[in-house]
Amino acid sequence: MKRIVLMGNPNIGKSVVFSRLTGAEMITSNYPGTTVDFSRGKARIQGEPVELIDAPGTYSLQPTSPVEEVAVEVLRWADLIVNVVDSTNLERNLFLTLELLESKKPMIVVLNMWDEAKRSGVQIDLDGLEARLQVPVVATTALTGEGIAELVRRLDQARYPADDEALSEEEMWTQIGRITREVQKVTHRHPGIGSKISEATIKPATGMPIALLILIATFGTVRFIGEGLISHLFEPLFELYRPLAMSISSGLGPGMLHDFIIGKLLDGEIDYVQSMGILTTGIYVPLAMVLPYIVGFYLVLSILEDSGYLPRLATLSDNLFHRLGMHGHAIIPLFLGLGCNVPGALAIRTLETRKQRFISATLLGLAVPCTAKSAMIFGVLGSYGQRYVFLVFATLALVYIAAGLILNRMVKGESPEIFLEIPPYRRPELGMILKKTWMRIRWFLSEAIPFLFLGVLLVNVLYTVGFIEWIGAIFAPFMEGWLNIPGEAVAALLVGFFRKDLAVGMLLPLGLSAQQMVVATLVLSLYFPCVATFAVLIRELGMRDTAKSTAIMLATALLAGGAMRWTLSGLGVQ
Repeated sequence: MKRIVLMGNPNIGKSVVFSRLTGAEMITSNYPGTTVDFSRGKARIQGEPVELIDAPGTYSLQPTSPVEEVAVEVLRWADLIVNVVDSTNLERNLFLTLELLESKKPMIVVLNMWDEAKRSGVQIDLDGLEARLQVPVVATTALTGEGIAELVRRLDQARYPADDEALSEEEMWTQIGRITREVQKVTHRHPGIGSKISEATIKPATGMPIALLILIATFGTVRFIGEGLISHLFEPLFELYRPLAMSISSGLGPGMLHDFIIGKLLDGEIDYVQSMGILTTGIYVPLAMVLPYIVGFYLVLSILEDSGYLPRLATLSDNLFHRLGMHGHAIIPLFLGLGCNVPGALAIRTLETRKQRFISATLLGLAVPCTAKSAMIFGVLGSYGQRYVFLVFATLALVYIAAGLILNRMVKGESPEIFLEIPPYRRPELGMILKKTWMRIRWFLSEAIPFLFLGVLLVNVLYTVGFIEWIGAIFAPFMEGWLNIPGEAVAALLVGFFRKDLAVGMLLPLGLSAQQMVVATLVLSLYFPCVATFAVLIRELGMRDTAKSTAIMLATALLAGGAMRWTLSGLGVQ
């Protein structure tokens, strides 16, 4: 089967072209021996089955990061190259194009974002560019599908230049300048409203307040969508499910199997949060308490991605992240981590150095609450007063900054400057937003539910064999003396290793005071992340650095928990 590899710079719509060619289905894979992902898909082109591969974005075939190294390796698989180019920035993109031409593989060049180029006053002579590159050139607007049919039609015309002369880097740039002057004409356009908005959102004086408003609106929207889905869809569905669950409970009768499947009955009824059965708590927590917020978060995230706002947020936050030992790209793991820590942990690979990746991963696991955990914090502390919810989130933010400042001084290594292209604002396409949201939700369901089932099962086993009582008795003096929370809360801390959202819910039956609940929730939020994220960190950092990161998380959680306990006591909060 012929392999077609899509190559191009980051943030040029290459994945949208890939999606148009393959349809909705794709497979995300790890390159062998690495943790870097790339996408595969299949299609029938001109009646023949082909495999398409969306290589990671790269600026050059001389890699400077693990992601770019994989892009170069994936190129070797290609029978045919589709080089996707940003029409609005032809000169910069042509460097990779000339490098690809030297690979002597059949190639076709796709000038994407053709509509934006025309709006910006950029005119490109397609025939002239094709003559100079000696390969087919097609103009596309992948978001709308314009030009994709012509791309498919011309794939069999892909070729490579007859001239096999290799060029030095200086000669390449000379040739790029000559080609650009000959085929591109730029007409001056007065800045429109889009340009003025773009400028306002990237200048610190105006960009920071706008960023704050966007973040507030983002999480307000997530909460609105989440609570709406819970109250109008999921809670009614689970009430319809309740008679079936009760009939299963009656059929099983009392005993260990009942405790595993249905859990404990409270006043003869199923409590979906506290029963701890696989068919009760095991499905209610991920589907009715967590999934609604996940849907809202990933929907908003897709809009921010496709509109082009995230690179601006990275640029605005660059100064802050440099003080924490990273650069503006670290906003991406942070932002993804607010949805789910696992993709956040995977995103640290975009940072260039070991120091940056270690700090980003440690701060992510330590102080970035995923949507599931945030939902639980709201649910657990909301009844005590919203000020306690704010207090926990404010403490997490403070810990993120303070720990970053300390780690920047302690961890050896470099933190290079950011080199980030700011794309123009684009109108997100509803179909692409819904597709990306569905893919992420599907991934969450396949990854989260097995771990949640495992967590529920483990809790029941540990209770049955008496391990929870034994470990609680050992740590009770410390828990009560330093944190002022009962030893029974150890069970929640243990379960937190599997699913923190479930663990926070386990605090409810303990009858904790406001002070105890705030401290317990804070400690649970700070100490090392769930097992899925933990597994990713081992892959990304290695065992040694993961062990160091875990020790930092645990020590910080205990110190912050104790500090919170004494602070609240001083304020008279019991």
